[in-house]
Amino acid sequence: MRAAHRLLLIAVSVTTAVALLGAGAGAAANVQVISTDPLANRQSQHQTEVEPDTFANGTTVVSGFQVGRIYNGGSGAIGWATSTDSGATWAHGILPGLTQAAPVPGPYSRATDPSVAYDAKDGRWLITTLAMNGTPGVAVTVNSSTDGITWGNATVAATRGANLDKDWITCDNTPTSPFYGHCYIEYDDNGNGDLVYNTTSSDGGQTWSPPKTTADNTHGLGGQPLVKPDGTVIVPIANGSVSGILSYHSSDGGTTWSASSAVSGWQRHRVHGNMRDGLPSAEMDGAGTVYLTWNDCRFRARCSSNDLVISTSSDGVNWSTPARVPIDAVTSTVDHFIPGIGVDRTTSGATAHLTLTYYFFPQAACSGTACQLQVGQISSTSGLSGWGAETTLTSSPMQTRWLANTSQGRMVGDYISTSYVSGSPVAAFPIATAPDSLFHESMAASS
Repeated sequence: MRAAHRLLLIAVSVTTAVALLGAGAGAAANVQVISTDPLANRQSQHQTEVEPDTFANGTTVVSGFQVGRIYNGGSGAIGWATSTDSGATWAHGILPGLTQAAPVPGPYSRATDPSVAYDAKDGRWLITTLAMNGTPGVAVTVNSSTDGITWGNATVAATRGANLDKDWITCDNTPTSPFYGHCYIEYDDNGNGDLVYNTTSSDGGQTWSPPKTTADNTHGLGGQPLVKPDGTVIVPIANGSVSGILSYHSSDGGTTWSASSAVSGWQRHRVHGNMRDGLPSAEMDGAGTVYLTWNDCRFRARCSSNDLVISTSSDGVNWSTPARVPIDAVTSTVDHFIPGIGVDRTTSGATAHLTLTYYFFPQAACSGTACQLQVGQISSTSGLSGWGAETTLTSSPMQTRWLANTSQGRMVGDYISTSYVSGSPVAAFPIATAPDSLFHESMAASS
């Protein structure tokens, strides 16, 4: 039997971060800090929490994120934060049995890339993590919980590959699906040109199939598996050079995986401020349509800044031409990046409810303290045609030097996340205030 561990702190309040929360007119009704870095290991930059994912079921939403970012890769531990009342209050802690720096230590020196899912058939929350020893990724691991608060020790889901990277998990939660209760993990082997692997569990994440490649040995990064009501799994993913976006699928419960097909090219404006600028984000509506978003500069003269664009597909093979999300005019100076899309799965089609949470610089061509980082959000209640006004979730801007430093730039994450809870969007995203002897980069949530 797995050991179970509980660490509970409710409705965290952190004065160093509060000044950034709760913007002016049009701001979210509730934005709060939900976790801060409690670690003291020597490798990490403290206090830093970055790269959140979220998933929601009923009134519960769970987030997983890096805690104590390490400069050349990974973090000291993986944190969790859970709300059982639709985002009003939160518990938080550190996943047990994973890293050596965790309060309940595990065997690995570092961890990164957390992803969250819920398996309705087995009634289990799952957080996958890329476990590291030094800088190589050596295993994809899974921690599970029946309530999102008491977590079992990490177990191994996959080890195949020379240097594992960018895991992501989803589960089939449609009772009428022939593969109800199957959970799927995608990851890639960075040591082999980002060769993509997929593994499947049918017993609540206790055991996993041998990892399988796609029919054409796809190479890619940051794939996000999504399951249609009929059990088809669709995986949009950046290509190996991060110059375009691909997709592949499985229609037999993960026994085989198709060859990849093209979604779109990717035109990227280099984000200033020495920032890492993120990966695509994908979610699905109630009818099984995938909404895939990324930052792209194709609509701007001379590719001067990034918009957020969305492409949709009902089969994972045929994709719509990317449409620009009209956050502001194409002549504006704003640069938008690191989107996290949420879709209300009780809605679909022309009445689909969508929310995008993202970071932005008001001035794309900035440097130093002129790069004023903020968090924005925009929603629609009528698919791609009904976008409302943009909301700024931070009341004052951040400087990039306030963020954890990495070998690839300052970091809030290669992704952030939005999920719908009880019909409303809940987003998780890092925010920061000026450092002193420590950073002050914490995990926040809006609801």
